[in-house]
Amino acid sequence: MARHDLTNIADRKEIVGIVDIGTAKICCLIAVPQPGAAGAPPSMRFLGLGQQRSRGIKAGLVIDLDQAERAIRDTVAQAERDAGVTLDEVHVSIGGAHLRSDHFAASADVEHGVVGNGDIGRLMDGARNFAEREGRTLVHMNRLGFRLDRASGIREPRGLAGRQLSGDIHTVTADEAAVRNLRLLVERCLLRPSRLVPSGLASARAVATPAELRGGVTVIDLGAGATSIAVVSDDHDLFADTVTIGGNHITYDLMRALETPLAEAERIKALYGTMLEAGSDDREVVTFPRARSVDSEASQTTKARLHGLIRPRIESLLDQATAKLEASGVGRYGGDGVVLTGGGAQLLGVAEFASQRLRRPVRIGKPRPLSAMPDSLGGPAFATAIGLVAATQWADALHVGGEPLRPAGSYLGRMGQWLRQSF
Repeated sequence: MARHDLTNIADRKEIVGIVDIGTAKICCLIAVPQPGAAGAPPSMRFLGLGQQRSRGIKAGLVIDLDQAERAIRDTVAQAERDAGVTLDEVHVSIGGAHLRSDHFAASADVEHGVVGNGDIGRLMDGARNFAEREGRTLVHMNRLGFRLDRASGIREPRGLAGRQLSGDIHTVTADEAAVRNLRLLVERCLLRPSRLVPSGLASARAVATPAELRGGVTVIDLGAGATSIAVVSDDHDLFADTVTIGGNHITYDLMRALETPLAEAERIKALYGTMLEAGSDDREVVTFPRARSVDSEASQTTKARLHGLIRPRIESLLDQATAKLEASGVGRYGGDGVVLTGGGAQLLGVAEFASQRLRRPVRIGKPRPLSAMPDSLGGPAFATAIGLVAATQWADALHVGGEPLRPAGSYLGRMGQWLRQSF
Protein backbone atom coordinates (compact mmCIF):
# COMPACT_ATOMS: atom_id res chain seq x y z
CA MET A 1 0.00 0.00 0.00
CA ALA A 2 1.34 3.46 -0.90
CA ARG A 3 2.34 5.51 2.08
CA HIS A 4 1.51 8.81 0.34
CA ASP A 5 -1.59 9.98 -1.49
CA LEU A 6 -0.48 10.43 -5.10
CA THR A 7 -3.89 11.11 -6.59
CA ASN A 8 -3.12 14.82 -7.01
CA ILE A 9 -0.04 14.18 -9.16
CA ALA A 10 -1.12 14.92 -12.70
CA ASP A 11 1.78 13.14 -14.33
CA ARG A 12 3.80 10.36 -12.69
CA LYS A 13 6.74 11.52 -14.82
CA GLU A 14 7.02 14.47 -12.45
CA ILE A 15 8.24 12.15 -9.70
CA VAL A 16 11.93 12.75 -8.98
CA GLY A 17 14.30 10.05 -7.77
CA ILE A 18 17.86 10.71 -6.62
CA VAL A 19 20.67 8.41 -5.58
CA ASP A 20 23.53 9.84 -3.52
CA ILE A 21 26.41 7.36 -3.75
CA GLY A 22 28.88 8.01 -0.96
CA THR A 23 31.69 6.14 0.72
CA ALA A 24 29.82 5.72 4.02
CA LYS A 25 26.19 5.49 2.89
CA ILE A 26 24.01 5.24 -0.18
CA CYS A 27 20.81 7.26 -0.03
CA CYS A 28 17.77 7.30 -2.32
CA LEU A 29 15.14 10.03 -2.03
CA ILE A 30 11.88 10.25 -3.94
CA ALA A 31 10.04 13.57 -4.21
CA VAL A 32 7.49 15.36 -6.37
CA PRO A 33 7.03 19.05 -7.25
CA GLN A 34 4.18 20.88 -5.59
CA PRO A 35 2.92 24.35 -6.50
CA GLY A 36 4.58 27.22 -4.69
CA ALA A 37 3.31 30.67 -3.85
CA ALA A 38 2.31 33.00 -6.68
CA GLY A 39 5.36 33.86 -8.76
CA ALA A 40 7.60 31.42 -6.88
CA PRO A 41 9.07 28.22 -8.32
CA PRO A 42 7.45 24.95 -7.24
CA SER A 43 8.74 23.37 -4.06
CA MET A 44 9.45 19.67 -3.61
CA ARG A 45 7.40 17.29 -1.47
CA PHE A 46 9.11 14.29 0.10
CA LEU A 47 7.66 10.88 -0.75
CA GLY A 48 10.13 8.21 0.31
CA LEU A 49 13.60 7.37 1.65
CA GLY A 50 15.99 4.47 1.29
CA GLN A 51 19.36 4.27 3.03
CA GLN A 52 22.01 1.55 3.25
CA ARG A 53 25.62 1.28 4.30
CA SER A 54 27.78 1.88 1.25
CA ARG A 55 29.63 -1.03 -0.31
CA GLY A 56 31.93 -1.17 -3.33
CA ILE A 57 32.53 2.62 -3.39
CA LYS A 58 35.65 4.51 -2.31
CA ALA A 59 36.09 8.29 -2.59
CA GLY A 60 33.63 8.56 -5.46
CA LEU A 61 34.98 5.63 -7.48
CA VAL A 62 33.41 2.24 -8.10
CA ILE A 63 35.84 -0.39 -6.79
CA ASP A 64 33.50 -3.43 -6.62
CA LEU A 65 30.66 -3.41 -9.14
CA ASP A 66 28.73 -6.36 -7.66
CA GLN A 67 28.78 -5.09 -4.08
CA ALA A 68 27.87 -1.55 -5.12
CA GLU A 69 25.00 -2.85 -7.28
CA ARG A 70 23.51 -4.81 -4.40
CA ALA A 71 23.74 -1.79 -2.10
CA ILE A 72 22.02 0.51 -4.60
CA ARG A 73 19.31 -2.03 -5.45
CA ASP A 74 18.49 -2.45 -1.74
CA THR A 75 18.46 1.32 -1.19
CA VAL A 76 16.21 2.10 -4.15
CA ALA A 77 13.82 -0.76 -3.32
CA GLN A 78 13.50 0.57 0.23
CA ALA A 79 12.67 4.09 -1.05
CA GLU A 80 10.18 2.74 -3.61
CA ARG A 81 8.35 0.79 -0.91
CA ASP A 82 8.28 3.88 1.28
CA ALA A 83 6.89 6.09 -1.50
CA GLY A 84 4.64 3.51 -3.15
CA VAL A 85 6.09 4.22 -6.61
CA THR A 86 8.60 2.64 -9.01
CA LEU A 87 11.51 4.64 -10.38
CA ASP A 88 12.70 4.48 -13.98
CA GLU A 89 15.38 7.17 -13.87
CA VAL A 90 17.37 8.95 -11.18
CA HIS A 91 19.66 11.91 -10.65
CA VAL A 92 23.01 10.69 -9.31
CA SER A 93 25.78 12.39 -7.34
CA ILE A 94 29.33 12.23 -8.62
CA GLY A 95 32.39 13.14 -6.59
CA GLY A 96 36.01 12.25 -6.07
CA ALA A 97 39.44 13.45 -7.07
CA HIS A 98 38.79 12.83 -10.76
CA LEU A 99 36.55 15.92 -11.01
CA ARG A 100 38.01 19.11 -12.52
CA SER A 101 36.51 22.59 -12.66
CA ASP A 102 37.45 24.86 -15.60
CA HIS A 103 36.59 28.31 -16.98
CA PHE A 104 36.93 29.41 -20.59
CA ALA A 105 35.30 31.51 -23.29
CA ALA A 106 33.39 30.04 -26.25
CA SER A 107 32.29 31.89 -29.40
CA ALA A 108 29.96 31.42 -32.36
CA ASP A 109 29.13 33.56 -35.38
CA VAL A 110 25.57 34.93 -35.47
CA GLU A 111 24.23 33.38 -38.66
CA HIS A 112 21.34 35.70 -39.49
CA GLY A 113 22.41 38.92 -37.79
CA VAL A 114 20.06 38.42 -34.82
CA VAL A 115 20.84 35.97 -32.02
CA GLY A 116 18.59 32.92 -31.95
CA ASN A 117 18.45 29.55 -30.24
CA GLY A 118 20.59 27.99 -32.96
CA ASP A 119 23.44 30.45 -32.34
CA ILE A 120 23.37 29.77 -28.60
CA GLY A 121 23.18 26.01 -29.25
CA ARG A 122 26.26 26.08 -31.50
CA LEU A 123 28.15 28.08 -28.88
CA MET A 124 27.32 25.55 -26.16
CA ASP A 125 28.17 22.61 -28.44
CA GLY A 126 31.56 24.17 -29.05
CA ALA A 127 32.03 24.62 -25.30
CA ARG A 128 31.18 20.97 -24.72
CA ASN A 129 33.65 19.80 -27.35
CA PHE A 130 36.38 21.94 -25.81
CA ALA A 131 35.62 20.70 -22.28
CA GLU A 132 35.73 17.05 -23.34
CA ARG A 133 39.23 17.17 -24.83
CA GLU A 134 41.98 14.89 -23.48
CA GLY A 135 39.61 12.07 -22.52
CA ARG A 136 37.47 14.11 -20.13
CA THR A 137 33.69 13.70 -19.84
CA LEU A 138 31.45 16.68 -19.17
CA VAL A 139 29.19 16.30 -16.13
CA HIS A 140 28.17 19.92 -15.51
CA MET A 141 28.20 23.13 -17.54
CA ASN A 142 26.77 26.56 -16.81
CA ARG A 143 27.16 29.92 -18.49
CA LEU A 144 28.28 32.94 -16.50
CA GLY A 145 27.44 35.68 -19.00
CA PHE A 146 27.35 36.56 -22.69
CA ARG A 147 29.16 39.11 -24.83
CA LEU A 148 27.88 40.27 -28.20
CA ASP A 149 30.55 41.91 -30.36
CA ARG A 150 31.96 44.55 -27.98
CA ALA A 151 29.06 44.61 -25.54
CA SER A 152 29.60 42.62 -22.31
CA GLY A 153 27.48 41.72 -19.29
CA ILE A 154 24.60 40.41 -21.43
CA ARG A 155 22.34 37.96 -19.63
CA GLU A 156 19.83 37.21 -22.41
CA PRO A 157 21.17 37.67 -25.96
CA ARG A 158 18.17 36.30 -27.88
CA GLY A 159 16.75 38.83 -30.29
CA LEU A 160 19.76 41.16 -30.12
CA ALA A 161 21.59 42.13 -33.32
CA GLY A 162 25.29 41.35 -33.68
CA ARG A 163 27.95 39.43 -35.57
CA GLN A 164 29.70 37.30 -32.93
CA LEU A 165 28.30 35.82 -29.74
CA SER A 166 30.68 34.82 -26.93
CA GLY A 167 29.98 33.18 -23.62
CA ASP A 168 31.97 32.77 -20.42
CA ILE A 169 31.55 29.14 -19.40
CA HIS A 170 32.15 27.08 -16.27
CA THR A 171 32.44 23.31 -16.65
CA VAL A 172 33.04 20.34 -14.39
CA THR A 173 34.54 17.30 -16.09
CA ALA A 174 35.51 13.84 -14.90
CA ASP A 175 37.71 10.97 -16.01
CA GLU A 176 35.91 9.11 -18.78
CA ALA A 177 36.35 5.70 -17.16
CA ALA A 178 34.98 6.89 -13.81
CA VAL A 179 31.83 8.24 -15.45
CA ARG A 180 31.38 5.11 -17.55
CA ASN A 181 31.66 2.89 -14.47
CA LEU A 182 29.17 5.01 -12.54
CA ARG A 183 26.66 4.89 -15.40
CA LEU A 184 27.14 1.14 -15.76
CA LEU A 185 26.54 0.68 -12.05
CA VAL A 186 23.24 2.58 -12.11
CA GLU A 187 22.08 0.91 -15.32
CA ARG A 188 22.73 -2.53 -13.82
CA CYS A 189 20.12 -1.55 -11.22
CA LEU A 190 17.60 -1.12 -14.09
CA LEU A 191 17.65 2.67 -13.74
CA ARG A 192 18.57 5.39 -16.20
CA PRO A 193 21.01 7.99 -14.81
CA SER A 194 19.32 11.06 -16.26
CA ARG A 195 21.76 13.50 -14.64
CA LEU A 196 25.09 13.34 -12.89
CA VAL A 197 25.52 16.20 -10.41
CA PRO A 198 28.84 17.15 -8.76
CA SER A 199 28.42 16.45 -5.05
CA GLY A 200 29.83 19.78 -3.86
CA LEU A 201 27.51 21.84 -6.06
CA ALA A 202 24.51 19.83 -4.89
CA SER A 203 25.45 20.41 -1.25
CA ALA A 204 25.94 24.12 -1.86
CA ARG A 205 22.43 24.47 -3.26
CA ALA A 206 21.01 22.63 -0.25
CA VAL A 207 22.70 24.51 2.61
CA ALA A 208 23.49 28.04 1.37
CA THR A 209 20.88 30.73 1.86
CA PRO A 210 19.49 32.62 -1.15
CA ALA A 211 21.42 35.69 0.01
CA GLU A 212 24.65 33.68 0.16
CA LEU A 213 24.08 32.21 -3.29
CA ARG A 214 23.65 35.72 -4.69
CA GLY A 215 26.41 37.47 -2.76
CA GLY A 216 28.95 34.63 -2.91
CA VAL A 217 29.49 31.54 -0.78
CA THR A 218 32.11 28.84 -0.29
CA VAL A 219 30.76 25.46 0.80
CA ILE A 220 32.95 22.63 2.11
CA ASP A 221 31.26 19.24 2.43
CA LEU A 222 33.17 16.94 4.78
CA GLY A 223 32.30 13.49 3.45
CA ALA A 224 33.48 10.09 4.60
CA GLY A 225 35.86 9.33 1.73
CA ALA A 226 36.59 12.82 0.41
CA THR A 227 35.74 16.48 0.93
CA SER A 228 33.93 18.48 -1.75
CA ILE A 229 34.44 22.20 -2.31
CA ALA A 230 32.07 24.52 -4.17
CA VAL A 231 31.88 28.25 -4.88
CA VAL A 232 28.66 29.96 -6.00
CA SER A 233 28.20 33.68 -6.70
CA ASP A 234 25.31 35.65 -8.21
CA ASP A 235 23.52 32.28 -8.24
CA HIS A 236 26.06 30.90 -10.73
CA ASP A 237 28.26 27.87 -10.07
CA LEU A 238 31.89 29.01 -10.25
CA PHE A 239 33.96 26.14 -8.88
CA ALA A 240 33.83 22.49 -7.82
CA ASP A 241 36.74 20.38 -6.63
CA THR A 242 37.66 17.66 -4.16
CA VAL A 243 40.18 17.06 -1.38
CA THR A 244 40.96 13.37 -0.93
CA ILE A 245 40.59 13.47 2.85
CA GLY A 246 37.37 12.62 4.64
CA GLY A 247 36.00 11.41 7.94
CA ASN A 248 37.11 7.83 7.30
CA HIS A 249 40.74 8.95 7.34
CA ILE A 250 40.28 10.18 10.90
CA THR A 251 38.77 6.82 11.84
CA TYR A 252 41.73 4.97 10.31
CA ASP A 253 44.17 7.26 12.17
CA LEU A 254 42.48 6.40 15.46
CA MET A 255 42.36 2.69 14.61
CA ARG A 256 46.09 2.54 13.94
CA ALA A 257 47.23 4.78 16.78
CA LEU A 258 45.05 3.12 19.42
CA GLU A 259 45.38 -0.39 17.95
CA THR A 260 41.63 -0.85 18.21
CA PRO A 261 39.09 -2.37 15.77
CA LEU A 262 37.72 -0.12 13.03
CA ALA A 263 34.18 -0.12 14.44
CA GLU A 264 35.52 0.89 17.85
CA ALA A 265 37.58 3.69 16.31
CA GLU A 266 34.43 5.01 14.62
CA ARG A 267 32.59 4.88 17.93
CA ILE A 268 35.38 6.76 19.70
CA LYS A 269 35.40 9.44 16.99
CA ALA A 270 31.63 9.90 17.17
CA LEU A 271 31.38 10.01 20.97
CA TYR A 272 34.63 11.64 22.05
CA GLY A 273 36.17 13.26 18.99
CA THR A 274 36.43 17.03 19.29
CA MET A 275 38.30 20.00 17.89
CA LEU A 276 37.79 21.96 21.11
CA GLU A 277 40.54 21.99 23.74
CA ALA A 278 39.81 22.10 27.46
CA GLY A 279 42.06 22.12 30.51
CA SER A 280 40.50 18.88 31.71
CA ASP A 281 41.29 16.91 28.51
CA ASP A 282 44.41 15.34 30.04
CA ARG A 283 42.31 13.97 32.90
CA GLU A 284 39.28 12.77 30.92
CA VAL A 285 39.81 9.07 30.20
CA VAL A 286 38.35 7.09 27.29
CA THR A 287 38.24 3.30 27.63
CA PHE A 288 38.31 0.99 24.61
CA PRO A 289 39.27 -2.58 23.63
CA ARG A 290 42.45 -3.35 21.70
CA ALA A 291 42.40 -5.35 18.51
CA ARG A 292 43.46 -9.00 18.92
CA SER A 293 43.91 -8.53 22.66
CA VAL A 294 44.45 -11.81 24.51
CA ASP A 295 43.33 -10.49 27.88
CA SER A 296 40.10 -8.90 29.00
CA GLU A 297 41.69 -5.71 30.34
CA ALA A 298 40.57 -2.60 28.45
CA SER A 299 42.96 0.06 27.22
CA GLN A 300 42.66 3.74 27.98
CA THR A 301 43.54 7.06 26.41
CA THR A 302 42.69 10.70 27.07
CA LYS A 303 40.61 13.25 25.19
CA ALA A 304 43.80 15.30 24.83
CA ARG A 305 45.45 12.48 22.88
CA LEU A 306 42.37 12.03 20.71
CA HIS A 307 42.45 15.72 19.87
CA GLY A 308 46.12 15.39 18.96
CA LEU A 309 45.30 12.52 16.59
CA ILE A 310 42.34 14.22 14.91
CA ARG A 311 43.70 17.74 14.55
CA PRO A 312 46.40 17.06 11.90
CA ARG A 313 43.85 15.53 9.49
CA ILE A 314 41.49 18.48 9.80
CA GLU A 315 44.38 20.92 9.40
CA SER A 316 45.57 19.15 6.25
CA LEU A 317 42.04 19.03 4.84
CA LEU A 318 41.46 22.75 5.36
CA ASP A 319 44.91 23.69 4.05
CA GLN A 320 44.39 21.67 0.87
CA ALA A 321 40.95 23.20 0.36
CA THR A 322 42.45 26.67 0.74
CA ALA A 323 45.21 25.87 -1.74
CA LYS A 324 42.70 24.66 -4.33
CA LEU A 325 40.57 27.78 -3.92
CA GLU A 326 43.59 30.05 -4.28
CA ALA A 327 44.84 28.18 -7.35
CA SER A 328 41.43 28.43 -9.00
CA GLY A 329 41.44 32.21 -9.03
CA VAL A 330 37.75 32.28 -8.02
CA GLY A 331 38.10 31.95 -4.25
CA ARG A 332 37.73 35.71 -3.87
CA TYR A 333 34.17 35.48 -5.18
CA GLY A 334 33.14 32.94 -2.55
CA GLY A 335 31.99 35.48 0.03
CA ASP A 336 33.44 36.38 3.40
CA GLY A 337 32.41 33.20 5.17
CA VAL A 338 32.42 29.44 4.69
CA VAL A 339 29.61 26.94 5.15
CA LEU A 340 30.69 23.52 6.44
CA THR A 341 28.37 20.58 5.85
CA GLY A 342 28.48 16.80 5.38
CA GLY A 343 28.76 14.10 7.99
CA GLY A 344 32.19 15.30 9.12
CA ALA A 345 30.72 18.69 10.03
CA GLN A 346 29.12 16.99 13.05
CA LEU A 347 32.57 16.70 14.70
CA LEU A 348 32.39 18.79 17.86
CA GLY A 349 34.06 22.18 17.50
CA VAL A 350 35.01 21.78 13.84
CA ALA A 351 33.36 25.07 12.81
CA GLU A 352 35.23 27.06 15.46
CA PHE A 353 38.52 25.40 14.54
CA ALA A 354 37.96 25.97 10.82
CA SER A 355 37.19 29.63 11.45
CA GLN A 356 40.52 30.06 13.21
CA ARG A 357 42.42 28.12 10.55
CA LEU A 358 40.78 29.84 7.57
CA ARG A 359 40.55 33.25 9.27
CA ARG A 360 36.98 33.56 8.05
CA PRO A 361 33.55 33.16 9.66
CA VAL A 362 32.39 29.54 9.44
CA ARG A 363 28.98 28.07 10.14
CA ILE A 364 27.54 24.56 9.96
CA GLY A 365 25.05 24.23 7.10
CA LYS A 366 21.96 22.04 7.32
CA PRO A 367 19.86 21.38 4.21
CA ARG A 368 16.63 23.30 3.73
CA PRO A 369 13.87 20.74 4.31
CA LEU A 370 11.55 19.40 1.66
CA SER A 371 7.85 19.54 2.36
CA ALA A 372 6.75 16.58 4.52
CA MET A 373 10.39 15.53 5.02
CA PRO A 374 11.16 13.64 8.24
CA ASP A 375 13.41 15.36 10.78
CA SER A 376 15.97 12.57 10.41
CA LEU A 377 17.01 14.00 7.02
CA GLY A 378 17.66 17.48 8.38
CA GLY A 379 21.31 16.97 9.37
CA PRO A 380 24.46 17.98 7.44
CA ALA A 381 25.07 14.36 6.38
CA PHE A 382 22.12 14.63 3.95
CA ALA A 383 23.17 17.89 2.28
CA THR A 384 24.13 16.26 -1.02
CA ALA A 385 20.97 14.14 -1.17
CA ILE A 386 18.67 17.13 -0.59
CA GLY A 387 20.73 19.17 -3.05
CA LEU A 388 20.25 16.52 -5.72
CA VAL A 389 16.50 17.00 -5.40
CA ALA A 390 16.97 20.77 -5.75
CA ALA A 391 19.16 20.20 -8.82
CA THR A 392 16.09 19.28 -10.84
CA GLN A 393 15.16 22.97 -10.79
CA TRP A 394 18.55 24.47 -11.66
CA ALA A 395 17.85 26.87 -14.50
CA ASP A 396 21.55 27.77 -14.54
CA ALA A 397 22.87 24.29 -15.33
CA LEU A 398 22.84 23.76 -19.09
CA HIS A 399 24.37 20.30 -18.91
CA VAL A 400 24.34 17.84 -16.06
CA GLY A 401 25.63 14.48 -17.15
CA GLY A 402 23.46 13.78 -20.21
CA GLU A 403 23.24 15.13 -23.71
CA PRO A 404 23.75 18.90 -23.93
CA LEU A 405 20.54 20.82 -23.34
CA ARG A 406 19.77 23.67 -25.74
CA PRO A 407 19.50 26.77 -23.59
CA ALA A 408 16.09 28.47 -23.35
CA GLY A 409 41.61 41.01 -21.33
CA SER A 410 41.97 37.60 -19.39
CA TYR A 411 39.11 35.28 -18.65
CA LEU A 412 39.26 35.86 -14.87
CA GLY A 413 39.42 39.59 -15.47
CA ARG A 414 36.24 39.45 -17.55
CA MET A 415 34.57 37.30 -14.91
CA GLY A 416 35.50 39.81 -12.22
CA GLN A 417 34.00 42.59 -14.34
CA TRP A 418 30.85 40.52 -14.85
CA LEU A 419 30.51 39.93 -11.10
CA ARG A 420 31.01 43.62 -10.32
CA GLN A 421 28.34 44.54 -12.88
CA SER A 422 25.94 42.05 -11.34
CA PHE A 423 25.66 43.81 -7.97
